[in-house]
Amino acid sequence: MRGPEDETDVPPHVGRSLVLRALGAALLVAVLAATTTATAGLLAVDDVAQQLRQAPAVAIAEDEIDADEAGEPQTFLLLGSDRRWADLKKNNKALTEDAPARSDTLMLVRMDPDRGHTSVMNVPRDLMVDIPGHGRMKINEAYSLGGERLTFRTLKSLFGEDFRIHHVVNVNFGGFRDAVNALGCVYVDVDRRYYNSNAGKPVSQHYAEIDIQPGYQRLCGQDALEYVRFRHADSDLVRAARQQDFLRAAKDQVSTSALLDDRDKLIEVFTDNTALDRRLRSTKGLLRVLKLGLFSAGKPVVEVPFPARFAGDEELSYVTASDEAIARTRDRFLAGDAEGAPRRTSGVTRKRSGRRAGRRRTGLVDRRRQGEDLAAALVAKGQVDFPFYLPGRLTAQGRYTAVQPSPRAYTIRDRAGRRHDAYRMVVVQNELEGQFYGVQGTTWRTPPFLEHATSTKEVRGRKLLLFGSGSRLRFVAWRTPRALYWVSNTLSLTLRNDQMIGIARSLRRFGS
Repeated sequence: MRGPEDETDVPPHVGRSLVLRALGAALLVAVLAATTTATAGLLAVDDVAQQLRQAPAVAIAEDEIDADEAGEPQTFLLLGSDRRWADLKKNNKALTEDAPARSDTLMLVRMDPDRGHTSVMNVPRDLMVDIPGHGRMKINEAYSLGGERLTFRTLKSLFGEDFRIHHVVNVNFGGFRDAVNALGCVYVDVDRRYYNSNAGKPVSQHYAEIDIQPGYQRLCGQDALEYVRFRHADSDLVRAARQQDFLRAAKDQVSTSALLDDRDKLIEVFTDNTALDRRLRSTKGLLRVLKLGLFSAGKPVVEVPFPARFAGDEELSYVTASDEAIARTRDRFLAGDAEGAPRRTSGVTRKRSGRRAGRRRTGLVDRRRQGEDLAAALVAKGQVDFPFYLPGRLTAQGRYTAVQPSPRAYTIRDRAGRRHDAYRMVVVQNELEGQFYGVQGTTWRTPPFLEHATSTKEVRGRKLLLFGSGSRLRFVAWRTPRALYWVSNTLSLTLRNDQMIGIARSLRRFGS
């Protein structure tokens, strides 16, 4: 039997999650709008379906896509591309050879309310695979060579012909930007500074320009798009984690009333930037999805990591996965098993080990002096006008660096326009792999994410609020009468639950 100390490794109870939380902003908007409308009265579904029929159909024959049986689980293939559907419709262009596009995101989502979960999995765009009729190359090449149809066939070949895909949705990222603006922007916990300037660089070295500082903040339109698409000096795996984290935050901040009030505007954004399979454009097919969504609402969303490893060289960078690893991942996706839950130790062993052994077990080391040296100048200048708490312990790999502004003092505005002081400390866990975690403090005691705590834990007289993502903690927060403080995990959730709680419990006021 486990002792009470094991609570740090218990996967937190996943809070209420709408089924399409990670499908992509445009799909999220349209289907949630339709779902909430359907809840009020199913007669509105036909009206929504009529509007969705204005969206183009994906270039895959209906009989190629697996049939969706009523009441059975359904798997969606979500494609993110740089194709703009509104322009194609205006110019009367075909959606294949006449208008080539690049695939930016490949995401699979499986709704299975009978099993009590929804599975989400990103397939790395740089994954080396066999593309039918073209040989071995990166999977995103399938879209450039043959659009949705070849991408669909490639995924079926990768996971096995018996792997069923019931719906295909192709979302243009311009629609993502428009949908974020239509929703009033999204508050996001930004893990580090994202910066790239093309000034003085040759065209061959140009990437999308971006300049976003670290810390909890509101991202709108183009900034949001640049943030989720950032890949300069980033891996596909980290970028997929960042996209899912952004969409999770967006889902948590979208209210039913906002969706209903702006339904027509949001559906217009959706139809101008999205292509759907033919079943989703029909009243009958849409109704099946809505019913499944209603049954799936409130069930956990499991993010299944893809088992890719880096390969290639300076000339060609790509990722690979063995046939055995792909088969195991396919089974985990179908079963809703995220794997990778922290290993648990017996209660007897923990009780015998004591505090020092417990610290060795969590892998945390003393970093208080380094943090105080960095914070001293900030506090002395009066840039933080509320109690400054910093961690006494960090992970063994964790370090502060001058490259990432740490700590950063700034101001957050809430949706009413009120200003709140804030600071952010950025900790580098593994810079080469894009792993950063952080400590945040702010006088804004009720930011949007705080409404979605999955559990609480009493530690040294503090009531810690725990925010889970699958089996791992995303945030550990603590509120005082004057401010709110929290520890943020890396985007890939590399810190264990006991490490997250250990860092949070080590927070001490500067100068105490």
